Amino acid sequence: MELYAILLYLCLFISCKSENDSEQKESIDEYELVWEDEFEYSGKLDTTKWGHEYGFQRNKELQFYTDNIKNVRVENGFLILEAHKEKIKNPLFKNVESEKWQENQEFANYSSASITTENLANWTYGKIEVKAKLPKGVGVWPAIWMLGKNCKDIGWPECGEIDIMEHVGFNKDSIFGTVHTKAFNHTIGTEVGKPVFIANPYVDFHTYAIEWTSENIDFIVDGKVYHNFQNTNKTTDEWPFDQPFHLKLNIAIGGSWGGQQGIDDYIFPQQMVVDYVRVYQKK
Repeated sequence: MELYAILLYLCLFISCKSENDSEQKESIDEYELVWEDEFEYSGKLDTTKWGHEYGFQRNKELQFYTDNIKNVRVENGFLILEAHKEKIKNPLFKNVESEKWQENQEFANYSSASITTENLANWTYGKIEVKAKLPKGVGVWPAIWMLGKNCKDIGWPECGEIDIMEHVGFNKDSIFGTVHTKAFNHTIGTEVGKPVFIANPYVDFHTYAIEWTSENIDFIVDGKVYHNFQNTNKTTDEWPFDQPFHLKLNIAIGGSWGGQQGIDDYIFPQQMVVDYVRVYQKK
């Protein structure tokens, strides 16, 4: 009787494993790779694939974005985004009374990098996957995210935002997947997101991804879905995701979220190390 039970268990195990393998293969086979950067080169970024953001950009963050090779480079098969504590003169400075926060600071106390596929590559739907190791420490705010191509025309949050991965250093070992739209965004406290615990995201590489269709967006870490945002088929206020989006990778310092518990100036420099960026779309 015991032998029969063991044989039955093995048969069921093999059957289930075969079904799971078949499902995974079917999932992989329905996509084709349409864009990638494996970073198999050295020095500056491939400018046919990436552009740079400069200066103070958003969220009252304290870093000054540059294209300096110490802030962004490719070496040993990896993309390195690196944040430093250093004083940088702000060329947009007007005076301390200026209403624009980007113009009322004469200097920045941190440098970092933000890279983007804006004006170079945009996608509507697909699987976007980035394998990365994150910076560590209170005050860092690394992100892998997407914005609608029409953002400069209609503004944020109407254009939509997909945060594939965000991490804030004061909330260690956790990452967040979030969407922002006109109806759902953090300025009115209605953003739709979810955190997930990740062991050692600073030591080990993990894959951060979304699978995005006309019906929903799945947020995925290491092949496991942990959050889902569904299209309720109302208006673009709820779902502005039937249009092209571009990709951004950056390390922010401080700001409206990352700086909520201050900045530990003893942690710098800090790096986000990226093994690859891949974009798949359905065949």
